[in-house]
Amino acid sequence: MSAVTVKDSARSQVLRRIEEALDAAARSISPFLVGMPKMEFKSGRDPVTEADRTVNRILRDALLEDGEGWLSEENVDDLSRLGKERLWVVDPIDGTREFICGIPEWCISVGFVEDGRAVAGGICNPVTGEVFLGSLGEGVKLNGTPVSASRRQRLEGAVVLASRSEIARGEWDCFRDAPFVARPMGSVAYKLALVAAGMADATWTVSPKHEWDIAAGSALVEAAGGLVRNLNGSELRFNNPSTLFPGLLACGPQLNLKLNFWPRDRREDSEYG
Repeated sequence: MSAVTVKDSARSQVLRRIEEALDAAARSISPFLVGMPKMEFKSGRDPVTEADRTVNRILRDALLEDGEGWLSEENVDDLSRLGKERLWVVDPIDGTREFICGIPEWCISVGFVEDGRAVAGGICNPVTGEVFLGSLGEGVKLNGTPVSASRRQRLEGAVVLASRSEIARGEWDCFRDAPFVARPMGSVAYKLALVAAGMADATWTVSPKHEWDIAAGSALVEAAGGLVRNLNGSELRFNNPSTLFPGLLACGPQLNLKLNFWPRDRREDSEYG
């Protein structure tokens, strides 16, 4: 068997593991969807619920095997992961505020990293019933149907998914007269999944994000033929000592030349020009 075939087979196995874990996690969260979930606040005033912890436990039990690393928003960071070639990067509920408020723009996010690159991902929105699964070389499926990133070539009329909280803080004011449609959306992982499926043309964030926020979605966008970059145009690398990225841009392949560096430049013009 060739090395390529071995790698493809391994990715297929990873996707099966992700799919099974997401299914178990979605079932475990069902009891929390009725009524107002109890919450508390972590450092930085980020909310957390018992649902976050329950899903995290289910995912860890389902996914983690010997020799693999683990990075999750709901676990203390074990830096032994830095010595692992294979790493699970998980956000049990990305968009906890939306989850608490009953806004169906949150998701369960599972990313798989090999040698610093996000190569496979699964994102499940239990409210809408959407399950996005994909890996490099195998493409992306939405509920079993193949999908791909947008092939739009012009920024005019493009649908760009914007963070609700960033809009509320005025961080998108500099794009007020831009030629695209900015659509508010919650979870950044869910936004990336929608871009991967061609349901939006682009998304970006001008605020720092953690690896667990974007690993799965980044893998999906690239697997779907799209592009994900830091705001300076460089490729994303995962499993770093610091889990924070200063921001990111994701879009279909034809918009890359139009958008590369553009969000950062517009923001700097607004702040300093």
